[in-house]
Amino acid sequence: MFNLVVLTGRLTADPELKTTPNGISVTSFSIAVSRRYRAGEESQADFINIVAWRQTAEFITKYFKKGSMIGIEGSIQTRRYADKNGNNRTAFEIVANNVQFVESKRDGASVPTAEATESFSNATANDFAEIDGGMDDDLPF
Repeated sequence: MFNLVVLTGRLTADPELKTTPNGISVTSFSIAVSRRYRAGEESQADFINIVAWRQTAEFITKYFKKGSMIGIEGSIQTRRYADKNGNNRTAFEIVANNVQFVESKRDGASVPTAEATESFSNATANDFAEIDGGMDDDLPF
């Protein structure tokens, strides 16, 4: 069975680092994730709750802020609780295992520019030649 979620979206507020009574770092925040839409329809977004623990939480609160684009890999978690009126509720949230930057810090653009995607390879096709090592076709294992 799989429980894997991969999302990219923008933070809806600055994440705030908190600490549990046991000294474990945690942050909870939400991201806006655009929905696919058809031509002529207005763009829509889903607001998804995220929770991150320990070093991941510290990393997020240090490097991300409201409006930052973030990539998240994690899993869906549910938890049950009673609201202030005593009604049973279920909360769905994504537990972030890995996060990454999705846009350039320099200009905040989510689409790479030609400069950013420039190849850094100095090799050409002529730099590679066939090696005649006299090896037979048998693999050594």
